[in-house]
Amino acid sequence: MKSAIIIFFSLLGFYGLKAQHTHKGAKPLFYPNIEGYVTLKTDLHMHTVFSDGNVWPTIRVQEALRENLDAISLTEHLEYQPHKEDIPHPDRNRAYHLAMAEAKEHDLLIVPGSEITRSEPVGHSNAVFISDANKLLHDKPESAFEAAKEQKAFVFWNHPAWYRQSPTGDPILSDFQKKRIENGELHGIEVINTGDYAKESLALALEQNLTIMGTSDIHGLIDWDYTEKGMHRPITLVFTKEKSLSSLKEALFAGRTVAVYNSLLVGKVEFLKPLLKASIKINSATYHEESQVLAVELENVSSSDLLFKNAMPYNFYSKAPIFTVKAGEKETIQLKTLKNIETIDLKLKALKAYTAPNENPIVEWKLTID
Repeated sequence: MKSAIIIFFSLLGFYGLKAQHTHKGAKPLFYPNIEGYVTLKTDLHMHTVFSDGNVWPTIRVQEALRENLDAISLTEHLEYQPHKEDIPHPDRNRAYHLAMAEAKEHDLLIVPGSEITRSEPVGHSNAVFISDANKLLHDKPESAFEAAKEQKAFVFWNHPAWYRQSPTGDPILSDFQKKRIENGELHGIEVINTGDYAKESLALALEQNLTIMGTSDIHGLIDWDYTEKGMHRPITLVFTKEKSLSSLKEALFAGRTVAVYNSLLVGKVEFLKPLLKASIKINSATYHEESQVLAVELENVSSSDLLFKNAMPYNFYSKAPIFTVKAGEKETIQLKTLKNIETIDLKLKALKAYTAPNENPIVEWKLTID
C-alpha cells in the first residue's frame, strides 16, 4: 500500500511538471497583429556547425522557442565550410532536416535556406524557401542565383554595409546586384544585421523596392550575444494572412515587413505606423478634477521600448515632450488643453522608428475623453 501511494504521488508530480513545462524564456518576444494581418516574428539568417556556427541545429530551434519566435531559417554558407573535416556532410540540407526533427512537436516554422557566399562585388545573399540547397552549388555566382530562382526562392542581400564587403561602411549597389534585381533574382535587403543598422541600406530598399529585413546572423549563442546583455536579437516582423510557410513566403515577396532590434523599428510607412499604433493601448483619457489638464494613460503591449515626442499643439504638463513607454509597461502623459474638450487627436512622433533615412512617423489615436 505504501509503495502504491509513493508511485501515485510520483506520477502526480511528473504530470504536474509536464503540464507546467514551457520552452519560453523569461522575456518572450511579443508584437501585436495589425489590421488584416497576423504578425510573425522571424529570424531568417542563422548558422550552425554545418557551416561556420558554433552550435548544433537543435540549439537554434530551442533558442527560437525560448524567445517565442514564429519562424526561423538555418542559412548555412554553401561555399564556406570550416568544420567539414570534423563534421563531413555532403548533403547541404542536413542542418534543415535536423531542425525540422527538433521542431516537429512545436508551433515553429522552419524555412529551408542557404547562404550564397562570394567576395565582392557578389557579396553574401540568403536564399530561403529553397527545395534543395545542393543544387545552388555552382562555380559561377550567376548560376547560383538562377538555381535559386528556379526553386522559387526568396533571396535577400546580407549585411550590405559590412566593412569587409564595403570598407566605407556604406553599401555599394554593384552591376551584379542590379542585374539580379532586374532578373527577379534578388528581392530583399538587410537593413539590420547583428547590431548594425544602416540607413543607406534602407535607402536602397526604398529605391529598389526591396523587402526590408532584420536578422541576427547568429554564430554563437543567443544568450551570450544578446540575452545576457539585456537585449533581444534583431528580427523581421512579417505581416501574413495566416501562420503558414506559404503565407510567410507570400508576405516576404509582397514586402510586408518591419525590421526590429530592441527599441529600433524600421519599415515602410504603411506597415510601421499600424504596428506602432497597435503597440500602444490607450487605457484612459480623463481630466483632473476642476482642471483643463487631461491625463492619458498609455500601455505598451509590445516587446520594444518606444520613444515618442509630442506632435500636438497642446503642451505637456509636468513632463518633458520626449518620453519613453517601456515594453510591457504603462505611462501617463498630461496635456494642457486650456479648455475642456470631448475628443482629441493624440499625435506622437516615434523617434526610434524609421520609414526612410532620418524620417520618423507620426502616429495618431482618436480619443473620446471620459
